[in-house]
Amino acid sequence: MNNKSTVLIVDDEEIVRRAHLRSLEETGCQARVAEDGNAAIRVMEQEPADVILLDLRMPGLDGMDVLKTIKTRWPDSEVVVITGYPSIESAKTAVRLGACNYIAKPVAPDDVIRAANEAMTQKRWALRSNSTLSH
Repeated sequence: MNNKSTVLIVDDEEIVRRAHLRSLEETGCQARVAEDGNAAIRVMEQEPADVILLDLRMPGLDGMDVLKTIKTRWPDSEVVVITGYPSIESAKTAVRLGACNYIAKPVAPDDVIRAANEAMTQKRWALRSNSTLSH
């Protein structure tokens, strides 16, 4: 990660948002938070993030709907699902909708940083591949 990388943390639990934010800010990236799915879409409309750390179960717009919207409107953004209610079905659905990773809570700070780094690497690789294909 570097200071040009932007990460959006989407979780309805403030303690989770703060913990992820603290972990990621130590890496030098620009991290922002959203407390629910609707707020996440608003943040993305203002300034799309490179990586989104997304909770699934939230009031209002749930994580799967947010994932669908992000991958439709901002396909270059990478989404990492981090959920307290993991299941094989939701993992399959998340990957089918375009999530690059699926992690069960609780997650350690190092796991959050690793997941964000891997997603950023995936994004850079995908962008490089696309630019090579278009030449």
